[in-house]
Amino acid sequence: MELVELFTKGGPVMYLLLLSSIVVVGIGIERLNFYNYAGNDSENFLSALNDKLKNNSVDEVANFCYAEKSSIGAVAFSGVLAKTRGENVELALETAYGEEAMKLRSRLNYLSTIVTLSPLLGLLGTISGMIESFNIFSLQAGQPLAITGGIGEALIATATGLCVAIFALMVHTYFAQKLDELLSELEKTVNIVLAHLG
Repeated sequence: MELVELFTKGGPVMYLLLLSSIVVVGIGIERLNFYNYAGNDSENFLSALNDKLKNNSVDEVANFCYAEKSSIGAVAFSGVLAKTRGENVELALETAYGEEAMKLRSRLNYLSTIVTLSPLLGLLGTISGMIESFNIFSLQAGQPLAITGGIGEALIATATGLCVAIFALMVHTYFAQKLDELLSELEKTVNIVLAHLG
C-alpha cells in the first residue's frame, strides 16, 4: 500500500517512468532470447566449420551451415552459398554480416534513450511538484509543513527517474558487451569462410 501511495504522490510523470521500466524489461527479455539464438554454441560451430571447409565439399558445408540456426550460421551459409552459385563470396559475406549486425544492434538505442530520458522525466515531476508547493506557500503562509511535505513528495519522481535510468544503463551495458562478443564471432566467421573460399 505504501508503494501505491508513493507512486501517486510522485505525480503523472510516474506513469511515464513506469512505462519506461516496462519497456526496459521487455527489451531485455527479447534481446536475451535473440542473443542466445544469435550466438548459439558459436565456438564449437566455428571449429567444426573450419574442419569441414578443409575436408568436405562445398555442398556438404552449405548443408552444415544451413542446419545451424544462428546469426553465425546465417553469415557462413551466405558465403558458402555464393561459392556454389559462382557469385562473389566476399560481397555475400559482407552483406550478410551487415544484416546480422543490424539485427543485433536493434532496440539497443531505445535503452540508451531511456537512460537519458528517465532522469529528465523525474526532474520534470520534481519541478511541477515544487511549483505546487510554492503555490501552497503563497496560499497558506506560516505553514511550513505543507511546503516541505510537497517538496518531499516532488522528490519521489526524481528518485524514481534515477532508479529507472540506473536499471536501463545496467541492461544496456550488459547487451552492449554481448553485442561486441557476437560481432567478433561474426568477423571470425567471415574470415574463416574467406580463408577457404575467397
